[in-house]
Amino acid sequence: MIFTQSTADLFVPDSNPPDEALARTTHLGIGAHQDDLEFMALHGILECYEREDRWFGGITCTDGAGSARTGSFADYTDEQMKSVRMEEQRKAAVLGQYSFIAQLGHPSRHAKDSLKREKLVEDLVLLITESCPEFVYTHNPFDKHATHVGVMKAVLEAISRIPPEKRPKKVFGCEVWRGLDWLPDNLKVAQDVSAYPELATALNDCFQSQIGGGKRYDLAVEGRRLANATFLDSHSTDTALRVSFAVDLTELILEDGPSLGVFVDNALGAFNNIIRDGISG
Repeated sequence: MIFTQSTADLFVPDSNPPDEALARTTHLGIGAHQDDLEFMALHGILECYEREDRWFGGITCTDGAGSARTGSFADYTDEQMKSVRMEEQRKAAVLGQYSFIAQLGHPSRHAKDSLKREKLVEDLVLLITESCPEFVYTHNPFDKHATHVGVMKAVLEAISRIPPEKRPKKVFGCEVWRGLDWLPDNLKVAQDVSAYPELATALNDCFQSQIGGGKRYDLAVEGRRLANATFLDSHSTDTALRVSFAVDLTELILEDGPSLGVFVDNALGAFNNIIRDGISG
């Protein structure tokens, strides 16, 4: 399999042939950076963990060069950080029993720029076509991080180039750099991620270049999942210990689906109406 970036890496933890690893994939996570999959697509990982009939595949789109760093990583160059983060992502793939992990090695600036995003889209078309997953987990359009939004747009563009009968059944936009607890309940997908808490912790711990480099993502992600579970519903007891929120993006990959702009406007409008109704009494 040939990708557009010479530094791209395709790793199969159980050493099966790459074409078989892609073909068995049922749940596919597509994130911007190393660690995004483990933070946002844990639901897909857990759905497939220790299963033979379901397999989680992962795609990390960018090279990880621009991450913040302090402590033992303070003096690392961008090239050194790329290498460290690639190995961390491979380690997480082994722990999580991924079917495969593809690290595409695109610069973040290309993901953010619509004029430079084409090569990323080409790589995603190839991988999504070969894996033909039922479920895709990616970033959401309300995310605060411009690279995350760029990757989400690349994912939607890639899927739009695939014949409708071969597209995923569901596409979820997941929370990372902005929570989704504010979404109206009819637009919000609550994903139970209570199972295997020790696995979730171990996956987070793989990314010491980030956690030890000045950002306690591990604590933040765990806190968000716990908070989501408790604040999901004020009139019932908790039905899950940990919850991740997502927005269902599936209508955006339909032939007659709305544009991304209309989709976002509709969601923000619905939220605005709820708030206005709440203060009108």
